[in-house]
Amino acid sequence: MANISCKQRAEQVLAYCLEGRDVPDALLDPLLDAECSPELFRTVIERLADLFEPRLCLVYARLFSRIMARALPEFDAGELFARYQRVRVPQVFEGAEPEQVYVLSRVTLGADIAVTSVFLEAARRRFPRARVFLAGGAKSAQLFEGAPWIEHLPVNYPSGGSLAQRLEARHALQDELSAPGALVIDPDSRLTQLGLLPVCAEPEYLFFESRAYGGDGDENLGTLARRWCREVLSVDVNSAVLQPRPVAMDVMKDSAAVSLGVGDNAAKRLDGAFEAGLLRELGQRFASIVIDRGLGTDEGARVDHALAASGLAPERFVIWNGSFAGFVSLLARCRFYAGYDSAGQHAAAACGVPLVTIFKGYASERMLARWRPAGPGVTVIPVREPDDSETILQRVRERLP
Repeated sequence: MANISCKQRAEQVLAYCLEGRDVPDALLDPLLDAECSPELFRTVIERLADLFEPRLCLVYARLFSRIMARALPEFDAGELFARYQRVRVPQVFEGAEPEQVYVLSRVTLGADIAVTSVFLEAARRRFPRARVFLAGGAKSAQLFEGAPWIEHLPVNYPSGGSLAQRLEARHALQDELSAPGALVIDPDSRLTQLGLLPVCAEPEYLFFESRAYGGDGDENLGTLARRWCREVLSVDVNSAVLQPRPVAMDVMKDSAAVSLGVGDNAAKRLDGAFEAGLLRELGQRFASIVIDRGLGTDEGARVDHALAASGLAPERFVIWNGSFAGFVSLLARCRFYAGYDSAGQHAAAACGVPLVTIFKGYASERMLARWRPAGPGVTVIPVREPDDSETILQRVRERLP
């Protein structure tokens, strides 16, 4: 085993997990070091979550309890697993009225729009006298800057970091979240490693296990989050909350918004010919196209290529070079949205903007069902073998207004 790569080792661990077998210590332990632990998350942890198989929640919990007991000596694997089994069961909250409610970020922007925002609104309705905090990064907090009742507790979570770096987020949370009068709502956050790491006393902790809640049904995560809020907090939340600060930029009323972002997951995107063709199709139906150039060099280069290859005049585009929250402010003023399975689709759905979203590279059919946006005017186009870019473009063409 000593000569296999981090990825090969992680793939072997995943195979053990999917088969329901205990992972040998000799195979698991090397994945905990700084070099290999990013692969542990990428290949094993994310895959177990993306399959949305209820049985895999306990497989994950057993595995990560062992990992935590090795990385943090103050914890016992058996006690962590037993706690997880308790908190994963939804129970009606009957505790005292809290002074502060901390809703943990899911870390990714799309999940914070589709899921976390539901819990923020539920906290406001259920506990009207409490201060409501979003605990997470600055990019997520910017999505709610226009809502004065949402305060921000800054927490950094390095999504591509080592195990040790990711666990530092818990230390940043503990003092605030364990203070008297605090209640924590955890929507299956990476900040607690999907509910495994304690950040406060159990009676002050409410956990939404999004990978198992809903069982074998096909509801999306936003619908399940609202159901959980009715069950546990006895409040109805009709839609996601999304209030970025307005951007002072003119947008024509007859505009379409586009994001070619894929959250650093290249498996989600089609080729450059599709992206240029998408812009051409939109250019035939809308007076202007608002496009997010993204803050990464790869996404920006792909956008530049699509703009040039589309054949549309440069003045037909409004190009946004800034925060995602700023793009959302512009998207909300548009008549239509198109993009991949990423944060933009959830922003459009939350803003009530009709949309077409392309799903490619998803791990399972249930992942497609869970992450699809829902609402009036939402069209989801899955990419399955042997679909090619022209086939998908034709399907998009048929669904454009």
